[in-house]
This record gives sequence, C-alpha cells and structure tokens, in this order.
Amino acid sequence: MDSYIVSARKYRPSTFRSVVGQKALTQTLKNAIDSHKLAHAYLFCGPRGVGKTSCARIFAKTINCLHPTPEGEACNECESCRAFNEQRSFNISELDAASNNSVEDIRQLTDQVRIPPQIGQYKVFIIDEVHMLSQAAFNAFLKTLEEPPHHAIFILATTEKHKILPTILSRCQIYDFQRIGVADIVEQLQYIASQEGISAEDNALNVIAQKADGGMRDALSIFDQVTSFTGGNITYQAVINNLNVLDYEYYFRLTEAFLSHSVSDALLLFDQVLNKGFDAQHFISGMGSHLRDLLVCKDPVTLPLLEASASVRERYAQQAAQCQLPFLYKAMELSNECDLNYRVSKNKRLLIELTLIRICQLGQQPQTGNAVQAPPLQAVSNPGTPQPTPAVAPATPKTTPAPPAMSVHSPASPTTTQTPPPQFKVPEVPAAKTPPTKTATAIPSISIKNPKVQKEEPTNRDKMQSVPEMNTPFDEKMLTEAWLKFTQTIPTEALLIKTMQLCLPHLLDSQTFEVAVENPDQIERLNQKAPDLLLFLKQQLKNSHIQMQIRQSAREERKRVFSQLEKFEYMVRKNPQLADLTKTFGLELS
Repeated sequence: MDSYIVSARKYRPSTFRSVVGQKALTQTLKNAIDSHKLAHAYLFCGPRGVGKTSCARIFAKTINCLHPTPEGEACNECESCRAFNEQRSFNISELDAASNNSVEDIRQLTDQVRIPPQIGQYKVFIIDEVHMLSQAAFNAFLKTLEEPPHHAIFILATTEKHKILPTILSRCQIYDFQRIGVADIVEQLQYIASQEGISAEDNALNVIAQKADGGMRDALSIFDQVTSFTGGNITYQAVINNLNVLDYEYYFRLTEAFLSHSVSDALLLFDQVLNKGFDAQHFISGMGSHLRDLLVCKDPVTLPLLEASASVRERYAQQAAQCQLPFLYKAMELSNECDLNYRVSKNKRLLIELTLIRICQLGQQPQTGNAVQAPPLQAVSNPGTPQPTPAVAPATPKTTPAPPAMSVHSPASPTTTQTPPPQFKVPEVPAAKTPPTKTATAIPSISIKNPKVQKEEPTNRDKMQSVPEMNTPFDEKMLTEAWLKFTQTIPTEALLIKTMQLCLPHLLDSQTFEVAVENPDQIERLNQKAPDLLLFLKQQLKNSHIQMQIRQSAREERKRVFSQLEKFEYMVRKNPQLADLTKTFGLELS
C-alpha cells in the first residue's frame, strides 16, 4: 500500500509559475533575481494558505541555483537544487518562531549567520510566524537584521503584520500577499482533479472555493475531504451535504417570496432551514450576500464582482431582472441591520422573522381599509329609501330645476311634479391649521367634559396691544432697576435670572436698549421670555415704545476688568441699603 500524501503537500508549488493567484508578486521576485538586486531582508505577509512560505522556499532555492532557466526558474538539476529537493541543503534554514521565540533561539540563529554557504552564493534564513517572537527576541534580532553578512538573506513570514515592531518593518522589503480569487482556486482544483482522475462538477468546485475564503491550502483540504466522502465523484449536492453549506436554492426561493410579498412562504422557508440544522445568523448573512449578488448583476460593469459559475450567473441574472434597485437597497439594509443586532437580541428567531416580514412588505401598496372615501358627486335616488337632506340647499325655484352634474338615469316618479334629486357637495379635505391673523375671528373651543364655551386666555401679543399709549422718558438706571425687578417675578427660572443679573441692559437711545450676552443659549432664553419682559418694562417705566435688541458679545468684551466703582455700583443694585450706609458714615471709595 503506497503512502498517501494530502493534496496540500503533494501539489505544493515548487516554481514561481506554479504559485496560484500571486502573479505580480512572483514576477517582482524573478526580476530581482535576474537583475541581481537582492535585499538582505524580506517580509512576506498575508492571509493563511496563500503561499507565503512556499514563495520563500522557491525564492531561496532559485537564488542559489547554479544554472537558472531563461524564465527565471530553478533548474532542479544542479547540486544546490538537488540538495534542496532532497531536504539536505545547509544553505536554507527554517525557524518556527511560534515555538522558538526566545532570545536564546535568536542567538543561535545569529551564530549560524556567520558561517558562509558551502554551495551557492547565499545562505537564506526563513523565519515563519515571526510576529510570535518576544519583545526581547525582536530587540536581539535588530542589529543582525540591519547589518547582516553579504551572504545572508532573511525572509520573514507572518499573518499579522501589525504585531511586528516598526523597527523590524523599516529594515525589510514588504510583500503583501493577497487572497486567492475563486476563479483561480477553481482552476487549480480542476487541474488537480484531472491529475487524480476525479470527476467534479463546476458548481461543486465553486462551493469549495467559496468555503476556502481565499486560501489555497484550505481549498485543497476541503477537496480531499469531499473526495473521500464521494469516492471520486464530486457533485454539487454531495458537497453541500458534506460541508453543511446552505444551498443558494433557498435564497432564490426566498427572494421569490419577497417579490410576491408572501410572508407565509418566507417564514416557512426559514423554518425549513432551521430544521436542517443551519445556524440562524449564517442564514441571515447568506441572505445579505445573495441580495448583494443580485445587485451586482443589475449592471454589466459590476458583473465581474459575482464569484459564481456560468450556470449560477444565468440564474442570478434572471432573478436580478425582476428586482428593482430600491428594493435591493432597502432589503440589504434590513438584512445587515438584523445581522448587527443578532448577538444582542434575546429572541433571535423573532428578530429574523420580523426582518423577513419587513422585506416582504417592501414595494407593497399601502392598505386603505379604514380610509374614508368621499361620496360621489350625485347620489342615485331610490324610490324606496328616503333622500337625505343636504347641509346647505341653494334656493332654487321649483319651476326651474338645476341641471345635475352627472347624468344618472333613474325610474320616473309616479307623481306629475318632478323634483330634482338632491345634490351633495364633495367634502373638502381639511387644510393645515394656520395661526389666526389679526382680522381673524377666534372660534370658541368647547371642552368635552364641560360643554360650556371656554374663554380663551389673552396671549402676550394681545397684552402688549392692550398697553395704553405712554411715552414717559426714562434713563439707564431706571431701566436697570426694572430689569432686575423682573427677575423677582420668575423665581423658578434660575438660568434666566442668572443671565439677566450678569447681562445688564445698555440704553442706545430714548426708547431702545441693548443686551450683550455671552453665548447662543442665553440669547434663546431671553428671546423666549422677551414678550413678558417687554410688557413688564413698559408697565414699570410707563413707556409703550420700548424696544430690545439682543446680541452676542465679542471675546474682548468678556475679558474686561471691572473697576472698584463698577463693583460697588453692582453691589448697590443688589442691596440698595449700602448707599444709605455710605451717606450715613461719609464713606468714599479710594
């Protein structure tokens, strides 16, 4: 019995040409080798299973090849290549930093750096998972990495570049490996299936590639698993059964339920998915991905974003033609909102069912079951039923009947005198309420509890209009006293009282004064109280022409230093008895 080798090891890339999905990066490395412009340190970073370590080995093998091919590949015939293929080369050393991350391990590595290569020109040190090195190991490695011998080249590989010290990053040429596309993975799986004599459907390989999430090693592991399950005949149904993948057929049926506004079909389909053992959050995230795929099928420009086989593309294109863009936008938003709220929801099934109901209702015409419809222009008279009396009947002579708005044939009345059928006016839609003007007559409001007519209280505008005509002169001191006196009438509004005490009025002319405040909030508080304040000042100063202006003070005005006299005057305004005290004892400010 021959020893079995998994596909991930058997079909591991051995040349730059066999690396899948990294053409730009491998071409850069080949050009560096051809031009003999090699750096002393490289950093290969990217997701798992995309070929970082494989490229590092191919690069180390190629730069030591004694007879490279014109394409820039290793010859696999010289002593250096044979030693590498037989895993007996002393020019290439690999260190797993996940288990050898101490300072002592780095010191052993630096000791090996001093030894020159026996065959070839370079001695290559590959450090895998370099982000696992400790802080002390990184510091011990810095000097050697910055100034290594001319024959030493370091290749660092990691999946988490953000964990590496910036001092290490600055000493390396950084190569970012990208995720391998679904099409590239499917092409490689088809090649391997042909080499192994395995029959595989394109849809099945496409599901494997999507499940791998951009990693070639994961795709090969899944491929081996499915091959063992199917016995060498990989079908789409066998793949989704073995990998427990939610079939896209469910999402096509679910979208049909959305478009037909069938809530019951959507809920029953979701229940069927749960009974098959699928995770509810996986279902809702897959629904969002399905809606996204429908969206990219709406425009030929975005069609390459759909990673699916040719037959599935046709199915998506057919259903996308039935969907409107506003529906797809809103449905994607609702599914994403459900996915975000899934973790914090206590009733997760209800959350998803409510989302399905809301998506089913998208684009549905609103129901008007309780809407009051307007009566027709003219009611058809029935001899057996009494006719309603119109609310306002125009005075029309009996001899001259009014012509009807709509001709309606009704049976002739047995009487000789024909009475024209009553005409009903179409009820008008009530307009939005607007504030009454000065000439409008206020309609008295009637309370439900007390049917008596309630009297409306006079507004501030009415009060100000009721102020008698007065024009008594006043000065700024009288204005300030009345200003502060108003604060006693509003004991509950502490912020307004504080504002009025700090911001005193300044008389501009005989009837207009100005108030300078510090911020917009104070302006808003004064504006809200302005009608009551002006009414109070007019009554106190006996002048019906007083006007107030409010503005925000400048920065330099707020930093003004008050003199001793100004402080004393402010204290007198707060406590008038201080003025009597100074007169009694003859006190003066120095």
